[in-house]
Formats: sequence, C-alpha cells, structure tokens
Amino acid sequence: MQPTLPAPPPRHGPGEHEPQRWWGLLYLVFVFLPLLFVPSRHGLVLLSSIAACALFLPLWLRFTARDAAPRTHTLAIVGSAALGYALMAVNPGGNTFVIYAMTMAAAAWAPRRAALAALLLWALMAAQYFWLIPDWRFALGGSIAMGMIGGMACAGILAARARERHQAVLKLSQDEVRRLAALAERERIGRDLHDALGHTLSLVVLKTQLARRLLGQDPAAAQHQLSELEQAARGALDQVREAVSGIRASGLQAEIASARLALLSAEVRLDAHLPALALPAAIDQAFALGLREAVTNVIRHARASRVEVELRSQGEGARAHWQLQISDDGVGGARERSGHRGLPGFDERLREIGGWVELDSPPGVGTRLLLSAPAALAQAPKSAP
Repeated sequence: MQPTLPAPPPRHGPGEHEPQRWWGLLYLVFVFLPLLFVPSRHGLVLLSSIAACALFLPLWLRFTARDAAPRTHTLAIVGSAALGYALMAVNPGGNTFVIYAMTMAAAAWAPRRAALAALLLWALMAAQYFWLIPDWRFALGGSIAMGMIGGMACAGILAARARERHQAVLKLSQDEVRRLAALAERERIGRDLHDALGHTLSLVVLKTQLARRLLGQDPAAAQHQLSELEQAARGALDQVREAVSGIRASGLQAEIASARLALLSAEVRLDAHLPALALPAAIDQAFALGLREAVTNVIRHARASRVEVELRSQGEGARAHWQLQISDDGVGGARERSGHRGLPGFDERLREIGGWVELDSPPGVGTRLLLSAPAALAQAPKSAP
C-alpha cells in the first residue's frame, strides 16, 4: 500500500520551496515497486514505466512552477491521470500517477471541484482494476486501498489549504483591529484637543488683545495680563501632552482582541476574564503593553495550547492595587532561556507607576506572569504647573 502523497509545494517566492518540489518526486519509486512481483515481461514493463516517469517529470515541474497558470494545472492533472491509466495496463504501479493527479487537483482547485475530480479519477481507476484483474475480490481490495490512500492525501491537502485561508483571514482581522484602534485613537485625540484647547485658545486671544490695549496706558496691568497669558499657554501645553499621552499604546480591551487573533493564528486558545472595571489610564496602557509582550513570548517560545488572562482588583484603601495575571500551559523555563528580555521590560514599565512584576515559570509546567500596580498612586492628580 502506498503512503499518502505530499501536497505540491506552495508557490510563494522564487526558489523558496524548491527542495519540497523535488522531494515530491520520491513517490515515483512506487511506480517500480510492483516490478519486484512481475517476473514476466519485465523488460517491457520497466521500459514503459521509465517512459511514463520521463513524461510525468515536465508535467510536475510545470505544475509546481511559481508562475503556473490555471490552464497549466488542468493539463498537468489530466496528463498525469492519463499516464497512470495507460501504464496500469502493463504495470499496476501506474496508479501512482493517478494518486498524483488527485493530490494535484486538491492543491490547485477549489475544494468542491477538487473533491469531485478526485472521486472521478478514483472511480475510473477502480473501473480499470475490475477490467484488468480477473478476481473481483482483488480488484475490490485494490480499489478500496487506493481510495483510502488518495482520500487521505486529498483530505490532508485540503485541510492544509483551509488552515492557510483561516490564518489569512485572521491576519486581515488583526490588521482591521489595528486600523480601528488607530482610528479610535485619532478620534479620541481630536476630541480631547478640541475640548481642552477650545476654551484655552479663546482665552489666549482675549488676553492678548487686552494686553495690547493696556500696553501703552497701564504697563503694570499689561504685565499682569501677559503673566496670565503665559500661565494659560503652559496649561494648554500640559493639556496637549495629556491628550496625546499613550498615542502609541492601545487600551487593554483592544489589546485583548488583538491577542486573541494572534493566538488563534498560532492555534492557541485564549480565555480572558476581564470584569467591568474602569482602569486608570496609566495602568491601562502599562497592562496593555505588558500583555502584548507576554503574548509575543508565548507565540515565540512557550509552545502552549492555552493562555489565560485575568484582571482583578486586590486590597482596599491605601493598599488597593490592580493585578493582571497572564498564564500559559507551555514549556515554562522563561528565566532560563538565553536572550529572554521580556521581564526587564515589564519591570521597568511598571516601576514608573509604582508597580511590580512577579514571574513563576518552572520548566515543563508553564508560565505565570503577574503585573501589579497600586490604584491610589496611579490615580493621584498631577501637580499644577
């Protein structure tokens, strides 16, 4: 029985999948395998098999070419199947070319069309088995065996193509999430700037006009107006800085959505437990950036199948603080990996708001990252300019 044939290599960049292209030809060995059990007409069968392989080679190379057109795919599939049916008249190993044709259809055509084509190719091969093999039981067994081999090969290729489409959709979804987050941030900044600066700039204009009128009549009063004008301008500058603070950081809710899509593309499940709690802006930004770095480490190093994110509030009064726990069921050992730079980044960012980081990552058990920040310190009002 022949093993499942691999899918023809994807056609992305020039030469990128060249080794896979040639490895796929190794299955031609099954064309010659029946010769070990056919003592009669050995020379004729061998020559016919070599000629069939020589004719198949350009079909395969054209099919797997990066710039192959749909018409080329069709000709390669039909040509491979025809070679298989012709060779089966003298060598049962000709079914290898039919299996090739089935897998090529699964790799090149839409799933429904590929399934129908593979079914038709197998039916023709089964009919030829019953025509060539006198004992119907052997013909039935061979047909079933080839149907299982071709079916598993085509199913594997179609599943791989479905995963690729799913990952492409997730990539587009991630880009859309980032675009919407950037749009929402621009709208927030525009709204905050309008609300913060509209009154202040009107006040600046009025005080400038008043100072100009008083400059020749009452220099002291004009000086007072200019001082107030300076204070208003400084206040406006602080308001601008506050409005655009965090422009490069998305909120925790948006980061959870982006993390879910990124983990799904890596086939990792995310369970998020975020209660309806209003986080201070500084903590929201720090936790969002921490979550982003943690998810990146999970995808790159953890080899996990599940990630859990939990936000909670701990303590009361002066001891109240927020906690974001990120845990996975991966390989652990985060502290022991060379080049691990995530923890210093977490620690430095949280120290700026009075927070701290805890990392528990025993090898083989998984990783638990706990980000904490004091609520009272983060919400303390800024001093006046």
